[in-house]
Amino acid sequence: MAAEAGGFEDPSAEVLAEAAATFGLLASPARLHIVWALAQGESDVTGLAERVGGALPAVSQHLTKLKLAGLVRSRREGRRQVYFVDDPDVVTVVRLVVGQLTDRAALADRSGAADRTGAAGRTAVGGRSARGALRRIRGVGA
Repeated sequence: MAAEAGGFEDPSAEVLAEAAATFGLLASPARLHIVWALAQGESDVTGLAERVGGALPAVSQHLTKLKLAGLVRSRREGRRQVYFVDDPDVVTVVRLVVGQLTDRAALADRSGAADRTGAAGRTAVGGRSARGALRRIRGVGA
């Protein structure tokens, strides 16, 4: 039985393991980019490889892993396999995280540009990069 904390019941060990496996698959930038692209609309492997800038065999392998995990599905259209994300919750999570980090990076870029246009002769280090935001999220550095 799961303990309650703050009015919420803790998920079961099985649910936590499944969530960790899903996040583990999405921890790969290439697979995350593929899911992001498929969240915008379905595509075949050739179109995905062009969009994400990956080699066709590598994109195909990533799609196989995502498909086996149930994050991506496919259907046959003539001689091509068309891939799509069938889980709206996965799309929501990916869009939320990537969107937040994109907004933070844009804000940091604007802040950094303002810092760089400061007093003449002064070199500014201001602004935070998307990599810095990721480090903060992971708890590595400030």
